[in-house]
Amino acid sequence: MLQQIYPQVFHHYEYELNKDMQFAAAHFVPHKDAGKCQNIHGHTYFVNITVAGDELDESGFLVNFATLKKLVSGQFDHTLLNDHKDLFNDQHSTDFPTTEVVARKIYELIQAHLNQLKNKPVCVQVFVRETPTSYVVYRPKQVKNNG
Repeated sequence: MLQQIYPQVFHHYEYELNKDMQFAAAHFVPHKDAGKCQNIHGHTYFVNITVAGDELDESGFLVNFATLKKLVSGQFDHTLLNDHKDLFNDQHSTDFPTTEVVARKIYELIQAHLNQLKNKPVCVQVFVRETPTSYVVYRPKQVKNNG
């Protein structure tokens, strides 16, 4: 994977972890204004997850890198994103599989897992590159310090 510099998110946590990953997936945007994107097409998505926290777990990790990869690329790689009906639908624009929504849904998946961990790390940023010239950064409005 090409090394990249990502937009920085400012926080007051002691530790920050970043995990790069990629997955190949197809999607279509079910709206008349989506133009060519109404048709099924695919991308190699490049994703960066930023997790922060003040405490490490019993293994000395903020969160295991492999777990983050499994939650994202393990779920989406070589799939049609629109088929993930638990995440995406064609009824509400906030659930269409656009890059913006994909970034938010990845955040939600990651944060749901992190909420179960004793050391309570938080996802502070999700970066999703859909093409070489287009990317989205998602940051939750409020990041709660669980410490």
